[in-house]
Amino acid sequence: MGGTVVATGGCFDLVHAGHIAMLAQARRLGDCLVVCLNDDDSVRRLKGEARPVMPERDRALVLASLSSVDAVVLFGEDTPEEILKVVRPDIWVKGGDYRAEDVVEAGTVAAWGGRTVIVPYVEGRSTTGTIARIHGGVS
Repeated sequence: MGGTVVATGGCFDLVHAGHIAMLAQARRLGDCLVVCLNDDDSVRRLKGEARPVMPERDRALVLASLSSVDAVVLFGEDTPEEILKVVRPDIWVKGGDYRAEDVVEAGTVAAWGGRTVIVPYVEGRSTTGTIARIHGGVS
């Protein structure tokens, strides 16, 4: 067996078109895509007590059902660095709302010869923005 393992990570609280585009782009970079998914406790620490909107089991099920996703692994830390040491992807992907130099996990992935790739951001698509529109009644 062989091939290029690609991984990405995040909360994926309300999966939207930006997530779908990012996951599809990530999958095209290799032979399989592993999504490192923040568990409920880590989402709360990162996003606040009102989050996640969807529980981890539901978020994992939605992600696993996507044709671009080959596996989903939950992690409870604030960053997926420990799970990345187990998965050891060849490529770590983040969306264009990140700058390569700010990706904390880049050094971890580089330690075994992997690389970090930033894929284009889909403007106007964010979970936080969607939640704000729901609460504000803006369409």
